[in-house]
Amino acid sequence: MKAILQRVTRADVSIDGKTVGAIDRGFLILLGVEQGDDKKEAEVLAAKIAGLRVFTDENDKMNLALSDVNGGVLVISNFTLCADCSHGRRPSFIAAARPETAEPLYDFFCDKMRDNGIDKVERGVFGADMQVSLINDGPVTIDINSKDLKR
Repeated sequence: MKAILQRVTRADVSIDGKTVGAIDRGFLILLGVEQGDDKKEAEVLAAKIAGLRVFTDENDKMNLALSDVNGGVLVISNFTLCADCSHGRRPSFIAAARPETAEPLYDFFCDKMRDNGIDKVERGVFGADMQVSLINDGPVTIDINSKDLKR
């Protein structure tokens, strides 16, 4: 499972001009579910993200986690994170999990964010054509793959 986190002061997602999810301070999370991912991957990734200390404290040091700043998350499913660009010019998405596997894991990941103390968990719509807007804070952008995390 892959995630791109962007620390934001504001983010929202819309479909056909209608906002379906929005947060103020927190993380915009683009989430890619790969073949072979399971609930354990989602649990480990959610716990890591919830505990990351990348918000600044009173000394301007990245020392605070989401819960310390009452931050929220906007989680957007994004199968294109699973792209393989190693051959040719057209990415291959064969590594992305099929929707019938990916959608329940996406939902489970969102639930695990809540279980890890994040009160505001907003979502996009799985499989929809979405428009995402954000104000990146820093900018701080972090790439995390659950396969690289200790279990």
